[in-house]
Amino acid sequence: MNRFKTLGLASLMAVAAFAAPAIAASSDAKTPVRESWSFAGPFGTFDRAQLQRGFKVFKEVCANCHSATRLAFRNLSQPGGPEFSEGQIKALSAEYKIKDGPGEDGNMFERPGRPADRWPSVYANPEAAKATLGAVPPDLSVIAKARSYSRGFPLFLVDPFIQYQEHGVDYIYSLLALGYDNPKDPNHNSYFPGGRIGMAAPLSDAQVEYTDGTPETVKQYSKDVGAFLMWMAEPKMEERKKTGFRVMTFLILFAGLLYFTKKRVWSGAH
Repeated sequence: MNRFKTLGLASLMAVAAFAAPAIAASSDAKTPVRESWSFAGPFGTFDRAQLQRGFKVFKEVCANCHSATRLAFRNLSQPGGPEFSEGQIKALSAEYKIKDGPGEDGNMFERPGRPADRWPSVYANPEAAKATLGAVPPDLSVIAKARSYSRGFPLFLVDPFIQYQEHGVDYIYSLLALGYDNPKDPNHNSYFPGGRIGMAAPLSDAQVEYTDGTPETVKQYSKDVGAFLMWMAEPKMEERKKTGFRVMTFLILFAGLLYFTKKRVWSGAH
């Protein structure tokens, strides 16, 4: 018995040892605020209106510097996302010039965008972005899943049971809406490791016009674009959750059938 107690204590100490560096690494930054999201939980779904507003913020603000190489225009009309109409997507994609070719003369040329094209980057290559901005802005395609933070021990053990998977989008919201809290330093951010970030506050009140009466505030912009970035990082999330529910329902029913079959088969055994 003492041996098992020793092993159990050693295991807990090992978990704590691995968790400690992660906590220490983020100790210089505030812990992101846990927000309420429509897509949270096993039955959560995206709010279509919020995704459309978030796309507007992404298009008018974020896309001025950041790329989104995994996003195609036609993705914006697919089920589970913003679900713009095909006409809207054709009009949107035609607003952009896409480099194509070579043509019959052997040269590259520009043409209006098509729904099948991927979202164009402002800069021709990373070197051009670095020369202009001083650094290469991260691609936003999967930023909501790639960026996260450590909840530390024992919360990271609890998260799988409470289905908490919004670490990344909570971090993005806190960074954009709450992190720029030092007016004297535009690059100060309380939620970014080290306290300073290369991006000055990108959002301000009344910066992006909403047509549905939603408040035009930094906090609302941050939440809307956060939801959009979450969808962009996991566009099949709703489909995944539906499939998971069907699989779990089947497994529960199958386990029940097996149990009663076993009882019936072995009911006469002694």
